[in-house]
Amino acid sequence: MSRHSLSKALAAIAILAVACLASAKEAGWVSLFNGKDLEGWEQINGLAKYEAKDGTIMGSSVPNSPNSFLCTKKHYGDFELEFDVKVDPRLNSGVQIRSHSKKEYQNGRVHGYQVEIAVGGFSGGIYDESRRGRFLNAEGPTEEIKKLLKKDQWNHYRVVCQGDHIQAWVNDVKVTDLQDSMTPSGFIGLQVHGVGKLQEPLRVQWRNIRLRELPAKDAKTPKP
Repeated sequence: MSRHSLSKALAAIAILAVACLASAKEAGWVSLFNGKDLEGWEQINGLAKYEAKDGTIMGSSVPNSPNSFLCTKKHYGDFELEFDVKVDPRLNSGVQIRSHSKKEYQNGRVHGYQVEIAVGGFSGGIYDESRRGRFLNAEGPTEEIKKLLKKDQWNHYRVVCQGDHIQAWVNDVKVTDLQDSMTPSGFIGLQVHGVGKLQEPLRVQWRNIRLRELPAKDAKTPKP
């Protein structure tokens, strides 16, 4: 083999190695939203409007409705979840994790862990929706945490659930690191909070919603 041919071969091997590393990094990630419609999701509770629009899932409030949830049909136990969100500062929202809707529990009311989304609030905190009715974090939000969620901008969330360990980051800042074993698995749900009699629709949008399932035992929290 000539020196020129050898150089080309080595370059090709290097490119292949980089591609393999990139592929390995993305291994296991599954998009929960296809960018076109709400296939794989179902609305539970409430009357809020959910639609696929401009590559996002958009939720719009309606008057006189309880909290609404767009939920995955599939349940997840140990996983890493990432998504981007933009929310009207007047609207409270959240993403349910390991949550349930059971006929025997308050006539199907959605309940479980919720990762909070609220401009000026406890974004990234874990609220126990329709169950214990409080944040499970040991301490309340600091002033820094209250400023994490940016108004009228896309914000990035990362959530890791493994065993009884729940962690959450907002814009690369860790907000939650707690242990709670009440619910080991359940669906993912996108919340539009009730707005009382307000006629004007308030909106929240999600995009780049992806998840990878993690081994249930003897695994370390993956690095960002």
